[in-house]
Amino acid sequence: MYLHEHYVVRGRLCQSESQIMSALPISEPVSAPAGAIITLLVSPNGRLRRELREKIVPPRWMLVEAQSGAEAFEYLHDSRVDLLLLDPMLPDLESTEFSSMVLERFPETQVLTLNTHTGQLVLGSTSPTPLATELSSLLHPQPSAPVPSWPVPPPALQSVMSARGGPDPGLPNVIGGSDAMRRVSELTRMVAQRDTTVLVTGESGTGKDLIAQAVHLLSPRHRHPLVVINCAAIPEALLEAELFGYTKGSFTGAVQSRIGRIHAAHGGTLFLDEIGDMPLSLQSKILRFLEQGEVQRIGGNDNLKVDVRVVAATNAALPQMVQQKLFREDLYFRLAIFPIRLPPLRERFGDVPRLAATFLARFAPHATLTEEALAMLRTHPWPGNVRELRNVMERASILLGNERELRGEHVVL
Repeated sequence: MYLHEHYVVRGRLCQSESQIMSALPISEPVSAPAGAIITLLVSPNGRLRRELREKIVPPRWMLVEAQSGAEAFEYLHDSRVDLLLLDPMLPDLESTEFSSMVLERFPETQVLTLNTHTGQLVLGSTSPTPLATELSSLLHPQPSAPVPSWPVPPPALQSVMSARGGPDPGLPNVIGGSDAMRRVSELTRMVAQRDTTVLVTGESGTGKDLIAQAVHLLSPRHRHPLVVINCAAIPEALLEAELFGYTKGSFTGAVQSRIGRIHAAHGGTLFLDEIGDMPLSLQSKILRFLEQGEVQRIGGNDNLKVDVRVVAATNAALPQMVQQKLFREDLYFRLAIFPIRLPPLRERFGDVPRLAATFLARFAPHATLTEEALAMLRTHPWPGNVRELRNVMERASILLGNERELRGEHVVL
């Protein structure tokens, strides 16, 4: 494995494989919600990314792009990825080592290597999975190849769908047929077709990132990158460089120029997660970018024009932060042009059975939910919201073993 001098991973300066691994806190992999298959393309090759962008499209697929191994690691840690497409010619990491590191830390992510030496896009895999086979057929369609069919829902989901009258008519990756979630769906679909800035608010664990993804998927920008940055995960001293980029020699360790996340999102969508944690010192620069559509790299003199749609999210009460002088009022009003409030799970108890069945179908597709288990789930207040429910169902699926009915004894609250 080799590194070109250094790379920043989750805000840490890394010069070795061990430093890269230690920069990524150990956490359970994020499981894929129902809906689009999240595909992360890791390649510095702009032509290759453009070609795949034309083929890997919604609603079946959602393409996210990274230009280096370090960027891919950061996205993998913060977000769920179903399939990773790897260009062997990475600018910072040796591809086989990178692949091994991904498989070790994110076992739920399938890694496939793209062979571009002959000009053909060939998926390299010694034992192709159904998902890999489906994508291979998408990239290299055969005239006689049958159209891939959607799988029959597992028993746990079939029973709930029958009772509810079929799938929710909501958003990609978002589950819920309650009045509150139908309103969220309506607002999301309305604003997705515009370039209006969106502010998604809600408690931790409600799925604000899924709403941001839905806005991108349903927008005219869906063929272009969705770039995610968590403002709370990167130290203040490094956040400006991550957002705006820097020029060679602009600070100690800047051995080469680098574009920022805002520039990387050109043509697509920038998701500023946890915007309430944005340092005051950077808020004026974010406001200037929003108002003028241009960025200036650290150490640079040129203003670079960018075409980026912004979605921000926070679990903080920004109006109170404005009163306390912790958040700029002008930036708040610029972000909150179209606010979408995501309700906590306790305000949409009617969605609990469908959510629980979806998670069970993911973790134990052979099993069904009993009324006893559902009664326990319906009465719990869910302070951790959907994230807590997901964890409860994953734990229950382990306790369930090979049994076919999930009962109250398996539900640990």
